[in-house]
Amino acid sequence: MYRKIYRDKVIMKKRIIISLIIIFMLFMGLLTRLAYVMIFQWNKLNGFATEQWTNEVKIDARRGKILDRNGNELAVSANVYRVDLDMNSVRAAVRKSKGKITFEKIAEGLSAALNKDKLKILQELYKKLPNGKDRGAATLARRVDKETADKVRALKINGVLISPDTKRYYPNNNFLSHVIGTTNSDGNGLAGVELQYNKELSGIPGLKISEIDRRNDAVPYEISDFTKPIPGKDVVLTIDKKIQVAAEKSAEQALIDNKAKAVTIMVMNPKNGEILALVNKPDFDPNNPREGASTPDEMAARWRNRAVSDTYEPGSIFKVVTAIAAMEKNLVNEKDTFVCNGSLTVGKKHIHCWKRTGHGSQSFIQILENSCNVGFMTLGERLKAKGINEYITKFGFGKKTGIDLPGEAKGIVKKTSAITSTDLATISFGQTNTLTPIQYMAAFNTIANNGVWITPHIMKEIVHESSGGNYIVDSTYENYTKNYAKKQIVSKEKANLLCSYLEKVISKGGGKKAYIAGYDIAGKTGTAQKVNPKTGAYESGKYVASFAGMAPSKNPKVTVFVSIDQPDPSNYYAGQIATPVAKQVFYDIFNYYSIKGDANPDESAQSLLNDVVLPEIRNTKKSEALKKLKDLNIEYEIHGSGEYITDMNPKPGYTVKEGTKINLYTGSEKSDDDEYIIVPDFTGLNQKKAKELLTSLKIKGNFAGSGLVGEQSVAAGSKLKENSYIELELENLGND
Repeated sequence: MYRKIYRDKVIMKKRIIISLIIIFMLFMGLLTRLAYVMIFQWNKLNGFATEQWTNEVKIDARRGKILDRNGNELAVSANVYRVDLDMNSVRAAVRKSKGKITFEKIAEGLSAALNKDKLKILQELYKKLPNGKDRGAATLARRVDKETADKVRALKINGVLISPDTKRYYPNNNFLSHVIGTTNSDGNGLAGVELQYNKELSGIPGLKISEIDRRNDAVPYEISDFTKPIPGKDVVLTIDKKIQVAAEKSAEQALIDNKAKAVTIMVMNPKNGEILALVNKPDFDPNNPREGASTPDEMAARWRNRAVSDTYEPGSIFKVVTAIAAMEKNLVNEKDTFVCNGSLTVGKKHIHCWKRTGHGSQSFIQILENSCNVGFMTLGERLKAKGINEYITKFGFGKKTGIDLPGEAKGIVKKTSAITSTDLATISFGQTNTLTPIQYMAAFNTIANNGVWITPHIMKEIVHESSGGNYIVDSTYENYTKNYAKKQIVSKEKANLLCSYLEKVISKGGGKKAYIAGYDIAGKTGTAQKVNPKTGAYESGKYVASFAGMAPSKNPKVTVFVSIDQPDPSNYYAGQIATPVAKQVFYDIFNYYSIKGDANPDESAQSLLNDVVLPEIRNTKKSEALKKLKDLNIEYEIHGSGEYITDMNPKPGYTVKEGTKINLYTGSEKSDDDEYIIVPDFTGLNQKKAKELLTSLKIKGNFAGSGLVGEQSVAAGSKLKENSYIELELENLGND
């Protein structure tokens, strides 16, 4: 009996110990789990809990302005409002009203105030989350005016929130559109500066946070009534509105006059890389950015900044790079002689100069003036593939410049190992490789800036408004522009020497239509045949006419780039169509900057006028002759009172400026004198215009070839009898 009792006690004791051990282990397990939850999962669970017993409504910040360098507003955010629904508060108000307030009554009031369909408002009120639970918040309307906001506020519906909203507004419509860009419906940047500096412009949103109970009803106390949004910063551009106006006007006129596909104009300060003006035509209105585009591809094409995103074979404007490379390597000097017979055989290929009859014997300066392809092929041969690619790399071709605009392209540069003798010849005068206009301008600015390459840029500074209403440069970005890359690419001496050579291109060579009396302008033209992207072959009748210039040439303050894409194929030569555009832009800038020329103002203004070849009006009735002169905008002074024009001074064929006054002599009958005319310069005219000029001078012409006039049998300025013949040879002047 005793043994049994003892045994039972031992068993019971064991059971108690085992139970205690199990309880202890369970306790430790619970303790461990509690520690894990409280320590390691605290942030996660706290977030879940906060989400359950709080409700948030996001309030967008006011987007910053975009300003030009002088503070002119280019993009602003208008004073508008948004209407949001704190759905927890709305549902609580409906429940507490005991039928006095319903979703239908709320929708009816909001529909009248917002002028919005009642059914759509009801859909927002009844809408659930994807998991079937009630929504905490909803946006009902964006960008409503103050009058509408006041109507909504007057309804006094609990849970209907009215807060400031941003409506992006571009006061100048299409002005500078490709640089500024545009925003989406939420106010976020989609293109241009709006996209590039979206973070700085956006600011920090505000929040309305309220506590709710288990039924999603608002409780009497709150975490925070309202966290005020922080406005975005203002971005000040390097753009000068007045220079941009001049560029926009000239680009629009060039687009119309040349029946072109597109026109691009850039104006820069070569000393610091600032872009003072940048325009692409056609453009778009950022206020209605999708207008005229039926597909996303069409819209993207309209928004594309061609100066930054489009690549093309530059043609002869690239000869500036070939020239400075040869000069730096001491492979050429002013005394060198180049002989151009109109073509050069390189490898197995016969490569023509743009002037197929040849330029004859020329100096180094003259091959620049005449843009001689044969001369530059000779320079390419001296440089060799390694030498020319060394400077192509130095000038940054084949890689992005780092400009602070989205969508920059790199262009295509052939590797040194892949360059054949034929490639070397064509690369030297601007074919084979491709580049963007901004890449070229960064290189061209280097020549204008004593050989120093600087990163091109569009942002001048970022500012914010102080409590006192003054603008303060944001310290975070204060030194931003000081960190742009600056590299001495070529020597100051060689760069300045090349500038003096390029000045002769304007005063004597292919860029003479950019000449303005009294001002020293240096530059280079280029006419490049376009490549079909599908076939890789050059397309007949499709060209890009380009010009780059600097002024004043001895200490350039501005550089100007003009590109005319696919002009009328009857007149595509850059020396004829791109240079007059640049001349007008330069003249507007000279006046704006008060840059005085060596000539008197009247003489400078006179050089801007169009050239007019005086027609043959002798032996015609006075009334008929005067009508012709009036149509050409030529003034006249009549001597005598006869019915017929018997003589004139200057003589027919002489080139004068519009508005010039000429002397007319009259008689009672036609003269029997065997009169002569002055032979004009037909170079660069297409056959149609050359025929019109011949007819107006009463001389006859024989045409050979196709394209534009490259040679004439009687030199310009010579005397020729009426009804005489002149031989005109037409040439393909592409890729000059």
